[in-house]
Parts: sequence; C-alpha cells; structure tokens
Amino acid sequence: MPPKSGFQRAKNIGYDDDDVYDDEDYFDEEEGGDVAADEMSEEDKEQMAIGTAKVKEALGSEYKVKEADIQDALWNYYYDVGKSVTYLKNKYTPKTQTPAKPKTASRFDQAAGVADAKAPTGTIKAKSKPKVVEKTDGDKLAESVEKLTVKVKSKNLDVIEEYRKSGLKKVSSFVVIGHVDHGKSTLMGRLLYDLKVVDDRSVDKLRQEAETVGKSSFALAWLMDQTPEERSRGVTVDIATMPFETEKTSFTILDAPGHRDFIPNMIAGVSQADFAVLVVDAQENSFQSGLKGQTKEHALIVRSMGIQRLIVAVNKMDTVSWSKERLEKVRQATTTFFESASFSLKNITFVPCAGLTGDNVVQHVSASAADWYTGPTLLEALDVSEPKKRDLERPLRLTINDVFRGSGQNPLSVSGQIEAGTCQVGDAIVALPSRETAVIKGIELSDGSPADWAVAGQIPTLHLVDIDPIHLRFGDMLISPPPAPSVRLVKSFTCKMLAFEHVLPQYVDVFRGRQQATGLITGLSSILNKNTGEIVKKKPRIVKPGEVARIRIELEVKGEGGGLPLEVGSRIVLRDGGKTVGAGLLESYT
Repeated sequence: MPPKSGFQRAKNIGYDDDDVYDDEDYFDEEEGGDVAADEMSEEDKEQMAIGTAKVKEALGSEYKVKEADIQDALWNYYYDVGKSVTYLKNKYTPKTQTPAKPKTASRFDQAAGVADAKAPTGTIKAKSKPKVVEKTDGDKLAESVEKLTVKVKSKNLDVIEEYRKSGLKKVSSFVVIGHVDHGKSTLMGRLLYDLKVVDDRSVDKLRQEAETVGKSSFALAWLMDQTPEERSRGVTVDIATMPFETEKTSFTILDAPGHRDFIPNMIAGVSQADFAVLVVDAQENSFQSGLKGQTKEHALIVRSMGIQRLIVAVNKMDTVSWSKERLEKVRQATTTFFESASFSLKNITFVPCAGLTGDNVVQHVSASAADWYTGPTLLEALDVSEPKKRDLERPLRLTINDVFRGSGQNPLSVSGQIEAGTCQVGDAIVALPSRETAVIKGIELSDGSPADWAVAGQIPTLHLVDIDPIHLRFGDMLISPPPAPSVRLVKSFTCKMLAFEHVLPQYVDVFRGRQQATGLITGLSSILNKNTGEIVKKKPRIVKPGEVARIRIELEVKGEGGGLPLEVGSRIVLRDGGKTVGAGLLESYT
C-alpha cells in the first residue's frame, strides 16, 4: 500500500541490482549509527517512538532488524513509516541480521515456492513455459507446477454510465514549471497552507527544521520538496504530486523541477498535465536569467506536448513593491515569446503574486501599493481553467508514475494518470514494454478512498495481481488487452517536429513521458508550413529553430521485441547534449 498522505513521489521497489535501495544512496556510511539524542526535539522523540513501534509491527517477526537501524531509517525518511519499511525490507533478508540485496527469484523458483506453500485459495491457471537453458531440480519441479493466481471478481459495470451518474467534481491536474529558484515550490506550499490542506503544526515543524540549517525561507517549499537531496540542495529534483479541492474542482499539483539537469523529470510531469502554471520571478535580473534559461525551454515543451492553457504566475511581486510598471514589462517580454511559440494569447492569464507572503495566492493582495490590481487570485485563475477533453470511449492508457511494494493484502501497486479510457476492479490489463498481463484487484483514488472504477483524467492507485514486479517500471504503459490497443512497441517512426535548435541527421534522446530511448535521425524529409502543413522544401540539409519538419527516427533497441510504446498521435521530446532540440507528433511507425 502506498502512504496515505496526499503526497506521492516516484520510488523504486528494489527487485534487481539496479533498482535496490542501497546504503550508499540514502545513508552516509561514515556518519552511520544511532540518531543522536541531542539532534532531536521532544516532538522528534515522540514521533520516533511512535514510528519505531509501527515499523516493528509492519516488519513482524520475519525480519530481525536492530532498533538503531529502524531509527536511522525513520530519521532519514522524515518519519515516513512506509518508506522506512520498504528500505529495511530491501536491506535485510528475512530472519537474518546481515544486510543483503534482494535477489529476484526466477519464474521457476517462484512456481516451486507456490507448490511448497500449498496455498488453500486461488485457482490454477495455465501459463506458457519459459525457455530453459540448464535445468536444475528446482526447474524440473517448477515445470510441473502451474502459476497460482488470485480470483478477482468483476462487477462488469458500465463505467462511463457510472461516471455520468456519479456527479463527481471535474478533475484537473496542472504542472508547475519555470526556471530554478523562481519560487515554484514555495508558491505551491503557500497555496496548500492557505487552503488548510496542511496544518499549522506541520508548517511550524518545517520552519524549525529549515532554520536549523539556515534556510528559514524554504519551509513552505519543503511541503513539496520532501526528500533529503531536495532539501539539502534547495531545488526540486523529481515530480511531487499533491491533491487539493475547491468547490468546483479536484486538482492535482505536479510540481516539476526547474533545474536544467532535471528536464527529463519535468517532461514526465508535463505528460500528465491538463494545463501549466509558469512561475517567473518579477525581479529584473532573475527574470532575464530565466528567460535565457528554463523559462523559454519549459514553455516550449508544454506547448509542443499539446498544452494550450497557461497561467503565468509573476512571483515575488513584494520584492518590487507591487510595481504595475514591472508587471507590464514582464508581460510584454513573455507575450512576444509566446506569440513566436504559437501560443494563443486568449488562453494565457497573468497573475501577480507573492508566494512567501501569500498575497494574491488564495486571498486578494492586501498591500496598498497593489490597489491598481483588480484581476483574479492564483486560485481563481486555477478554478476557471478547464481540463482537457477526456477520451472515455477509447481503450485504456495509463502511464506508470510510481510503483509501490505494499502489504500482504496488496503486494504490488502502481499509480499514474489515466490518459484515455476507463478501468474497473477485475479488468485484465497489459504492461508495455514487457507485454505481461495483470489483473486489477483494487483501485484507490488520489485521496486514498477505495473505488470500483476510475476514468481518464484521474490519477488512481491500482492494486495488481498475477504479474511479477520485475515487469513494471516507471514510465511503462498499462493498456487494454488485444485486440483493442493501437499502441505498439515502436522501433522506427516518422514524426512532425518543431525544432528548438538546429537539427541535423544526428543522435538524440527520445522521451515519451518517463520513458526514453536513444535514436538516430536518419532522414529530414521536408520542411512544412506551420499553419497549413504543406511542404515548403523537400530534403533539407538542416532544420532551423522555429521550423516544422517531417523527420525519420530509428531507435536503438536491445533484443527482440523492444521499443518505445507509441501510437499515432503520441507526443515526444527530443534532447541532445543536455538541451531540448525539438518536439514531435508521431505520424506513422514500423
């Protein structure tokens, strides 16, 4: 089961050597040992005692772990019991004190384990036999045992009709983008705090922690930036999600990293969003730095990935004394860029605000210097933003954004946004690129409540059975079983590309959400008219920034049956040497 807090962040499940939580990743071996008592407040000690008891209960008698190691895990994971239990289970093998990386059991050993267990429940289901290179006694036994699966009854609901009758609020997700240090996480922390999604006690605790390390202004940002790496570096590293509700809408925030080193993670956030909030710093020097950096790159990416609606949050207006003239300069500079990037200006709203003080975030600005402003608050601008049209009638499309190793009742769970279609408990689904099948045992909505079904636009957690966890990774796609899907594991394709930089026949990294593959642009077929799509020039030698071209890409695919899960209409991003060089719309594939 994933943690019940509203926050979700991608985490590895630790089934092979590349994905295992390792000591070197999360703990400093030179600083190991017990958590020093003088580092802990009375509140910390209370939380540590409660957390230790919960972790011991979750581990049970099967795992013998020292109390000091439990407390080390809780301290490093900010008392998150779920993360601490996952770390300790990965670090320790059952009934031993010796740290060891978990070894993935083969299909044969797993089947043999099923036979030994003689489980009284379940049904025997035939499964195709894997290829055997060298048979051991265990392999021979496994070949005579069929896979045990869990029966999951479906209610066979008409999900679309159930959704129409449900009277649910509209569901919308937005990605928060912009240059590093322009205040994205602080602004979102303020929004959540003023909406009472988090309480005063939690914020006060964060303020104390931030002041301890000399970063008192980071307290609100830490509501979104929860990992030790993010807090020590002072920057967002990966996508953090947080739900909240207004009277009209159930929102999910997708807080994206602004640093250029983490653009791939930002792309993953954009792929799940209905619209974007672009945060820019009102201060002259910071604004100009951003415009030359990730402000433009982020805006180009969201536009190229099909996002039309954009809210420009002009942040830190308190530092420029709520100057109307400064806001107009920011508006003019960004509008010129938006027009060149083919944004529709009617879909762009400028909102001046101050994340640190809370002015014009939830409540209208109170500063007398801002008497001139009569527009919406950030919250009001969010609430009038319409989500993208939901493709409920199409087959299921869900991109995995998180993988959880949960309890015995729900041993494997995944979460991610449903891009199209619907699903319900009992549905069979297919994971790509592994092509393995699974069954949905249970569904939880973003607020943690159980449900019988979920629809496009929602970001549910699906509890799965009848699939080996090694076949699920971040960025994988869950789809309806054949013959419904038009998704294929693509090795080469033609796409219509908008160039951000000069593009030649060259190697590029191809991104689709969290998934990526190395590809070679093997041909520049033609330059196209931006508006009509007509061919302007055939077989160009180079594509210039701002031009639209039809190009051919061959992916470097290892082994048989590999490739990226794509379909006609899929949006991709092309990067090279740490820069985004273009974005494309897939037209055909082979």
